[in-house]
Amino acid sequence: MQELHDASLAPLTTFRLGGPATRLVTATTDDEVIAAVREADAAGTPLLVIGGGSNLVIGDKGFDGTALVVATKGVTLDGTGLELAAGEVWTDAVAACVEAGLAGIECLAGIPGSAGATPIQNVGAYGQEVASTITEVVAYDRRSGETVTLSNEECAFSYRHSRFKADPERYVVLRVRFRLEDADGMSGPVRYAETARVLGVAPGERVPLATARDTVLKLRAGKGMVLDPQDHDTWSAGSFFTNPILDDETFAAFRTRVRERLGDGVEPPAYPAGDGLTKTSAAWLIDKAGFTKGYGSGPARISTKHTLALTNRGDATTEDLLALAREVVAGVRDAFGITLVNEPVMVGVGL
Repeated sequence: MQELHDASLAPLTTFRLGGPATRLVTATTDDEVIAAVREADAAGTPLLVIGGGSNLVIGDKGFDGTALVVATKGVTLDGTGLELAAGEVWTDAVAACVEAGLAGIECLAGIPGSAGATPIQNVGAYGQEVASTITEVVAYDRRSGETVTLSNEECAFSYRHSRFKADPERYVVLRVRFRLEDADGMSGPVRYAETARVLGVAPGERVPLATARDTVLKLRAGKGMVLDPQDHDTWSAGSFFTNPILDDETFAAFRTRVRERLGDGVEPPAYPAGDGLTKTSAAWLIDKAGFTKGYGSGPARISTKHTLALTNRGDATTEDLLALAREVVAGVRDAFGITLVNEPVMVGVGL
């Protein structure tokens, strides 16, 4: 277990932002992870758990406590069962499943970060989300001091949310177990309209696994959503805001605001999201509120490839990023009466 003091956290995040941690520990086994967590808890020291750093916004002052990097490794395939150590690189795990001919996570290719972070956020994209394939999550319960195994139902998954995100101080994910599908080398049903259009198939059809993965990677790269150290459009946390889910009354008021601002014939994006609920597009809201691709003149700007990505152009501070985020939130609220919610986890800062 490696230990450093007054260590910069910026290189550990995809934003390349954030001040130093008082203490930085890197754990390579489950036992080391648990030992580091127990030590911090026993001492009453604040703890920040870091995986791939793709969903973190860390303040410029850094973190006054122990930052724990989970660098555990392990991929086990048993039939259609998959177990991943929390520190495994997610994109590598997706590639391994595609190579093994197993469907269920191929459209989640190119998402940066670690396997252990996927259940926390209920990571999803292009018509798939991990809640559909996760069977169990093994985690250290800081409240009981024990290692526990939580079923899919106990994880309480919902859109970009879970039991782990709802109670971030309680659990440290150690392992994630999935049940995938052997569909004779074919993907899961293609559910995302853009993916189906590019593939030239109808929604619900299947395509070869590698074709589905490669198509998603190309779509993500075209939006700056595949990490590239040389491309500042990818120095981001991916989608900075979640897509709003509105009840019927709020959605009706929103449609009225849209017509008033954009004209009687304009309808906002609308997708069923459960009984009496409708999901709309954060990217559409941002664009129609006047924050187009490339917006900004400072060191933090909206990506030139996708309005949902806020980016560090190379020399931004976290405060620069937050100033841009607050401007976007205020602009969308003024235009459409909807308050956007940040998707990344905020450490020592907030909107």
